[in-house]
Amino acid sequence: MNLREWFVMAKNVVIGRALNLSDKSLFHQTTLIALFAWVGLGADGLSSSCYGPEAAFLALKGHTFLSLFVAVATILTIVVICTSYSQIIEAFPSGGGGYLVASKLLSPTAGVVSGCALIGDYVLTIALSVASGTDALFSMLPVEWQMWKVKFSVCVVIFLTLLNLRGVKESVLLWVPVFFVFVLTYAVAIVYGIASHAGELPGIANGVASDVQATASQIGWWAMLVVILRAYSLGAGTYTGIEAVSNGLNALREPRVETGKRTMVYMAVSLSFVVGGLLLAYLLYHVEHVNGKTLNAVLFERMTATWPATPAKIFVVAALASSAALLFIAAQTGFFGGPRILANMAVDRWMPTRFASLSDRLVTQNGVLLMGLAAVTVLVLAAVLSTQATVSVLVVLYSINVFITFTLSQLGMVRHWWLERANMPTWKRKLCVNGFGLLLTSGILISLCVVKFSEGGWVTLFVTGILVAAAFWVKSHYKQTQRQLQRLNELVAAAGIDPANIKDTGAPAPACDPKARTAVFLVNGFNGLGLHTLLAVVRMFPKVYQNFIFLQVGVVDAGSFKGAAEMENLREHSRREVERYVAYMRQEGFYAEAHFALGTDVADEAANLCARVAQRFPQAQFFAGQLVFQNENLITRWLHNHTVFELQRRLYQNGWPMLILPIQV
Repeated sequence: MNLREWFVMAKNVVIGRALNLSDKSLFHQTTLIALFAWVGLGADGLSSSCYGPEAAFLALKGHTFLSLFVAVATILTIVVICTSYSQIIEAFPSGGGGYLVASKLLSPTAGVVSGCALIGDYVLTIALSVASGTDALFSMLPVEWQMWKVKFSVCVVIFLTLLNLRGVKESVLLWVPVFFVFVLTYAVAIVYGIASHAGELPGIANGVASDVQATASQIGWWAMLVVILRAYSLGAGTYTGIEAVSNGLNALREPRVETGKRTMVYMAVSLSFVVGGLLLAYLLYHVEHVNGKTLNAVLFERMTATWPATPAKIFVVAALASSAALLFIAAQTGFFGGPRILANMAVDRWMPTRFASLSDRLVTQNGVLLMGLAAVTVLVLAAVLSTQATVSVLVVLYSINVFITFTLSQLGMVRHWWLERANMPTWKRKLCVNGFGLLLTSGILISLCVVKFSEGGWVTLFVTGILVAAAFWVKSHYKQTQRQLQRLNELVAAAGIDPANIKDTGAPAPACDPKARTAVFLVNGFNGLGLHTLLAVVRMFPKVYQNFIFLQVGVVDAGSFKGAAEMENLREHSRREVERYVAYMRQEGFYAEAHFALGTDVADEAANLCARVAQRFPQAQFFAGQLVFQNENLITRWLHNHTVFELQRRLYQNGWPMLILPIQV
């Protein structure tokens, strides 16, 4: 076997074999029901109970009874955000989340800001979830093992990256049992903790009143309010991941809107119960920070202190191990949502178009690889550049970006309901929901920026700003390229070829002689590039070729892989475009035919088409055009497709000649 065959075999073992695009049940096989969507997308929000309530509780600095106010505010915020995102799902059933909402309802610029903020948030979701999961796991291990935490986290990110290259459903199903172990152990812990201290609940009310009076007399009412708001804002990591359902709606089972709304209900109920229950349990068990352990680990140990040794140990290990595993599952949200945002922005030309490409497993693999690499970089830099624990550093960087998206999405929906008030009988109720959500999310965003700016929050804003600037540069480059391609099409029109007037007249086709010289053209639509290539060959080799064959591959990317109807539209579009070349050449008196295929890898599908043509026409000569830009560099080359060079290499290996014609623009 050659090197390529070895690579394909290894890929099939690690990632899986290619999926069949002609399989009618493909979309059913690769989409998620609400229960699995809760696991794959809701894990991020639910896993935040491993660090969000802890951050809020510790921020109170001894005023522990005030945690009940934080708990009530947190639950209210969860309900409002989930309800408002359910309305976003109804308004945008095709998915897209914060990026699409801001782009359509506010402006493309707001959409770019929202999209870039989400990309940064998803990278931090992976890094923070893995780091926090590692902390939970290492809470059960000897202290001297702490030195291996960063290396272990990096290995987990690499494993998750490979797992997500296999596909969304495959990466979720693996974690379903662990997810429900977490839900069961935490539900048991919260119910048992509150029930076993039921007699102390009246004392909690007295403690809250005493703590409020004591704190107000010491620092004043306004200062006490600031303490509560600071704890509330520092626990804002609790709300991250709620937007993931609307971002990934395309991966949900039909009917997508109902599946998405059901998933939001699961998320809201489970997250509210766990977060509120943990904050109350911290208070009941007088939990305090212990070096090397999370607050949840301390809580479970105190809760089981009076249990028999063996059941207590089994319960604590199950709870902490499932916490660690759930945090690793939560990283799935980053691998799920981040590549989709990149793909949506790439379709709109705000990001390099290769981020919209799908692998043969129908995964946006370039986005998955980028998210994994970025998360590893963040983990390593956080460990190297800071003396604090990795999770503490990442929590500071976290949350700001997601609340940028939250705020822009709520603002866009408020504007939407106001503009639609004449056509929407229930617009006032919907406006109130999103309006209240706007007040909450914008208030949290402002407080996060103020509280966390000097602590490292400026890094998040700075990096997001750089990403936004890069997006505008990419968009500018593609716009300039489009203008140059438009000039190419105008030159074709000037030469007397009007694509709109080229149709099949129904005249009998010239006879086909398979043994005659045959020119085979690789085209991508009936456009200036393809026509320039065709005319150049006719001009350079007059009366040489008797047969003209045109091949086109319809690229299945993130923009087209949204359902069976879109796939059929792509198939029909590809057929129409390539047959226009046939109609033109038949008008000129030549034998011509067209072949097309759909696929995720253009080189693979084109090579297969070329092989079939070469077997039928032994005198075939292959041609393709390649755009050449005047000011080309390494970055601009990366923004464009150079598939023809890969295809030329493959054809050469089989002894088939291929000529690439440079088309300067």
